[in-house]
Formats: sequence, C-alpha cells, structure tokens
Amino acid sequence: MIAVAVFNLEAVRLPKEANELRRQVRSFLRQELANGSFQPACDAWLGGFSEPFSKKLGDMGFVGMTWPREYGGHERSGLERYVVIEELLAAGAPVAAHWIADRQMGPLILRHGSTEQKQRFLPDMAKGISYWAIGMSEPGAGSDLSAIQARLTPVDGGFRLRGQKLWSSGAHRCQYMVALCRSADPGSDRHQGLTNVIVDLSDSAVEIRPIYLMNGEHHFNEVTFNDVFIPSAMVIGELGDGWRQVTEELAYERSGPERFLSTFPLLRSLSALLKDSAETYLQREIAMLVSELWSLRQMSLSVAAILNLGDNPVVEAALVKDAGTRFERKVTEVAERVARSMEGLPGNDSFQTLLAQAILHGPGFTIRGGTNEILRGIVARGLGLR
Repeated sequence: MIAVAVFNLEAVRLPKEANELRRQVRSFLRQELANGSFQPACDAWLGGFSEPFSKKLGDMGFVGMTWPREYGGHERSGLERYVVIEELLAAGAPVAAHWIADRQMGPLILRHGSTEQKQRFLPDMAKGISYWAIGMSEPGAGSDLSAIQARLTPVDGGFRLRGQKLWSSGAHRCQYMVALCRSADPGSDRHQGLTNVIVDLSDSAVEIRPIYLMNGEHHFNEVTFNDVFIPSAMVIGELGDGWRQVTEELAYERSGPERFLSTFPLLRSLSALLKDSAETYLQREIAMLVSELWSLRQMSLSVAAILNLGDNPVVEAALVKDAGTRFERKVTEVAERVARSMEGLPGNDSFQTLLAQAILHGPGFTIRGGTNEILRGIVARGLGLR
C-alpha cells in the first residue's frame, strides 16, 4: 500500500482587526469610484497599471503591510493584508503598478536580501512608487524554470548578464526586475547553479519588446539582456541559491486571491443581471460558481496563514493556483453562454465589456505562475503519488 501525504489546509479565522480594515478599504474604494479614479475591470492586477492609485494605497499603509517598520512597512499580519488585497481585487481596482513588488519581490528581498538591498528598495516599494517585473520564463523555459539559459558571467565588480526573459508583465513600465539566471553549469541537478539578481531596467543594455494581446493591449514583454552589468551587490542571497528562493517566491505568486478573483467583477455583473431571471437553471449555475469561489477562498486563506507563520507551502499553493485557474475559466464560460440572452438588458454594456476583458486575458491565466499540468505534477509529487 502506498502511503499518501495530506494537505495542510486548516480552517482560518480572520483576526478582529480585519473587519475594521475591510471597512476602511471599502470606504476608500467607494470614494475612488465616486471620484472616477477607476472603472472596475477584470484582471486589473495585471492590466490596471496606475501609478497615482498605487501611491494612494502606499500613503494609506496598504502596501508593504507585513514588513518591518524600519523598511517602510507596517508590521500588520498576513491575514490583515489578505483582507486588503481581496477587497482591491473584488473591486477590479488598478493595482498592477505595485502588485509584483508587494506580493513577492519585497518578501524575497526581506528573506534573502542584504541589509543594503532592504534599505535601498523596500521603503519605496511600501510607498507604492517602486515597480518591479518578474524575470523567470524564457523562450525555451516556461514552467520548467530549471531549463533557463540567461547567463551570468563573472567580471570585475560583478557579472555580465546575457539572455532573454519572456512574458514579463509590465516590464516596459517598471524600474527593476528580479531575474533568475544561470550562474554555473547544472551538472547532474539542473536546480543547482541558479541565482537571482536585481536588474535595473533603465540600463541601455536592456532591450524591452512588447507582446500585444489580441485587442492591442500591452502588458507582456520580451526582455533581452545584452551583456548587462550586474554589480555584486545586486545578487540576492548567495550564488547558486536561486532555486530555493524561487520556489518560496512562487508560493506567494500562486496562492493569493488573484488566482480566483481576476474575473470577480464579471461574476458580480453576471449575478446582478440574473438575480431576477426566470431561468432558474442560470441562477443555479451562478450559485455553483459562488460556492466554488467560497471554497477557493478558504483554501487560499489557509495558505496565507501558513505563509504568515514563515513556512513554505509549495504543494498547497500549487493546488490553489490550479483550482483557481479552472474556476476562472468556468466564470468566463458561463458568462459566454448567457451573454446573447441578455441583449438589451440594463447594465449589459458593462457586462459585455467585462466579458471581453475576461476572454482576452483568459489564455494567460493558465500560463502565469505555472501551467496546470506542471502544477498537478507538483501536487502529485507532494502527495507521494509520483
């Protein structure tokens, strides 16, 4: 008989401070909507790049919430941060500018960066004025990150970086990128010889080319490093420690509520349009989606609690990301099926806009953070099934 491991996903009770914090965020969002600062959008954490909005959040203490005060943070709990980001996502607010820095680059530098790196970068991140891109995937290395070829070559005072990164969201508007590179040959273990470095994207040796969505939107990029000089001080942690760092980083990337709330504005609009519908089968479909959403939220909260304790829930995070991707596809499919029957209904224009956004962004849902097939392999290994 095969011994099967189990998931560590215990029920979580939010702290009492969370309810007051939620009221503050909702009040802020209502005021911003009334002022016309933004329109709710699907996948706004990727496409809603608004420097002024991110700065407002930084001014309110809603960025870098869990970080030490000495680095500009606010020393709140991870669960308090969770409440803030789920409210922002549910509202479809434009949070893309600071999102990557707040979600994973700040925590990465806090855990593994030097004191100099923490002092230099974290305070501006917490102010919502420092924007960072992810440098993981490459043309020949998508979910299989151990196959990356971007190469660090030692030179006086640091390294030269040559290679490419692909699907780098917002790189054309960001100031920095954390790039996973090969600093040594892998030998028998491809996970060895990988190192994370901080790249200044304003360097003239960095070339950024756009990758457009079908509607002409520009979020993704191909980034080419043409012998970019990387000072030794911009290496994160120790040389060769990149794989351990990146697996920790991916736990933050894969488990958050953005993995099932990217289409929430569409689900909310769909629910509002169908609330008085005589077609009970459509209402049943909405009820099933809402039930699944609640389950996903509970799973994601459990992972947030584990991260809050300083642990690294790689398998649980992969499960949340895989299930969340499939859920968001269901939301879009249900909306597509009922769209034609809603022609002429009040509020339909807004619904159609949100549906179009979900359809156009949908292909990227399963790519970012790892494809579903790769994630299921991680879960299977974690359970001892392969």
